[in-house]
Amino acid sequence: MAVTPVVLCLSKSGEAVAAKVAAILNAPVHGREGRVSGADAYFPNALEHVRTLFAAGTPIVGVCAAGILVRGVAPLLNDKRSEPPVLAIPDDGSTVVPLLGGHHGANRLARQIAEGLQSHAAVTTAGDVALGVALDEPPAGWVLANPAAAKGAMMALLNGGGARVCGDEAARAGWLDDLPTGEEVEIICTCEEWPITKDNTSLLFHPQRATLGVGCSRNCPPEELSVLVHKALKEADIAPKALRGIYTLDLKADEPAVLELAKELGLPLRLFTAAELEAETPRLENPSDVVFAEVGCHGVSEGAALAGAGETGILGGPKYKSAMATCAIGVARQPITELRGAARGKLSIIGIGPGQHSWRTPEASALVAEAEELVGYGLYIDLLGALAHGKTRSDFPLGGEEDRCRYALEQAGKGKNVALICSGDAGIYAMGALVFELLDRSPDELGVSEAARRVEVVSAPGVSALQGAAARAGAPLGHDFCAISLSDLLTPRADILKRLRAAAEGDFVIAFYNPVSKRRRTLLAEARDILLQHRPADTPVMLAASLGRPEENIRYRRLEDLQVDEVDMLTVVLVGSSHSKLAQLGEGPRMYTPRGYARRIDGDLSQKDNS
Repeated sequence: MAVTPVVLCLSKSGEAVAAKVAAILNAPVHGREGRVSGADAYFPNALEHVRTLFAAGTPIVGVCAAGILVRGVAPLLNDKRSEPPVLAIPDDGSTVVPLLGGHHGANRLARQIAEGLQSHAAVTTAGDVALGVALDEPPAGWVLANPAAAKGAMMALLNGGGARVCGDEAARAGWLDDLPTGEEVEIICTCEEWPITKDNTSLLFHPQRATLGVGCSRNCPPEELSVLVHKALKEADIAPKALRGIYTLDLKADEPAVLELAKELGLPLRLFTAAELEAETPRLENPSDVVFAEVGCHGVSEGAALAGAGETGILGGPKYKSAMATCAIGVARQPITELRGAARGKLSIIGIGPGQHSWRTPEASALVAEAEELVGYGLYIDLLGALAHGKTRSDFPLGGEEDRCRYALEQAGKGKNVALICSGDAGIYAMGALVFELLDRSPDELGVSEAARRVEVVSAPGVSALQGAAARAGAPLGHDFCAISLSDLLTPRADILKRLRAAAEGDFVIAFYNPVSKRRRTLLAEARDILLQHRPADTPVMLAASLGRPEENIRYRRLEDLQVDEVDMLTVVLVGSSHSKLAQLGEGPRMYTPRGYARRIDGDLSQKDNS
């Protein structure tokens, strides 16, 4: 479990137990507003908060009735292999019930909490109850190579059968010692490649004692490195699943061949500085002065493999070399449970929507949950509510956009997982474009550091303000539309007027962003006058302010009645085309733009009449 669990407390009677559980897990307490005091963060609606946490992949420990948690997550249940643990504890702490994710951390959490509370873990999964072990959830440092066979093997054992543990790594598999002995189930423990049969009573476990160190020239073909690695693994008789990670010099953090290899093998990538690799020089079999002159250490692949395996690790064979790549295998004395080296820095550019948490995508919530540091305009971070608790915050004012993006990139360049928080969609009039512009600039053009250029950058889509406004209105974007920013701080005024005239002549529905500010008061009026030259005076206009927030305000106007003074920077202005309608329907006014289906239907009927 990479994400820290959250302890939920819904009532005052559960506060003491919630505090104890939080101390046991070193986790935060999220409390229900108005009912709980002393929590780390608060939420207004229990079911919605449970869904938000669950969608973000956050393990949930609820000090509350189990039914509340069940109702909260029920709409989101889909794949038990990827869903986070969910546990329920009554207010008196008398028992700990893992509801979901038993074999993905929930049972382990239940036992840990129960031991700390001196209570009972109500584990119900058959393997844990009858055998004391879950074969599909091996301990850290071990991996099951054929998980599809686990169910059949467990059933054979539960029906009275026994297991025979064999293989050259059987002596390290002490966690299997309490299984009943017999011949019904074969459990093979080895680092070696082993043919996996379709027999549901044979399980293959690999202790992850091996490390893979790699190095390559810039822009090495990914296929070249992959072929070299697989050759080395085959000749060393090491199964890919026995590898704990891929290790290399930090200068190679953005090397396509290395990244593709990590993706292909499904392994974490860890990085060492040149100084850290140079410390491994006495243990290298092939130190190179040429490599030292190039990158500052006497060996990349061998040094990285040894650094990953630890002080008592050894090289598992010779270094392999191709025209542009090298690789080496390290072997640790025991299964590796903690990764050495630094992770590659990551910057997630996240659009959280207009503000309403139910409009935030599960991907955005998950990236926020994973992040160590949140960067953004303070109001946008505040909109995350309890999801932001416990994370380092770096708030920037409006107008500090370039400083904001540069800071986020440089923090990620230090190996951190950073989230850049934007409202709406981060790629629409927000920080996404500026991040990539900074990465594309040369150092002479005030770009970012080389370390920042090597980070992983992920963009998560969000509900844009124009989408939120359109949903509130009805369907004003039902036909061709465009978005125009009326801010001339970054765009020449002449360009804005040119785009306004083109959009007016093209009869697009238009979403105006940044319509006015305290200093910019004229362009919206000019836009209105330009549009009136091409569409009727009664064209519907929607003014949507503070969408998705408690102070949300929706108003409709005729185009000729649009006034600058009733618009501010938090308002999206949607102007209909000449075909847009504002209809008084059952639930109030609804703005929509016909697509033309009526004309098609009329045409079809005419053809039938003519026939």
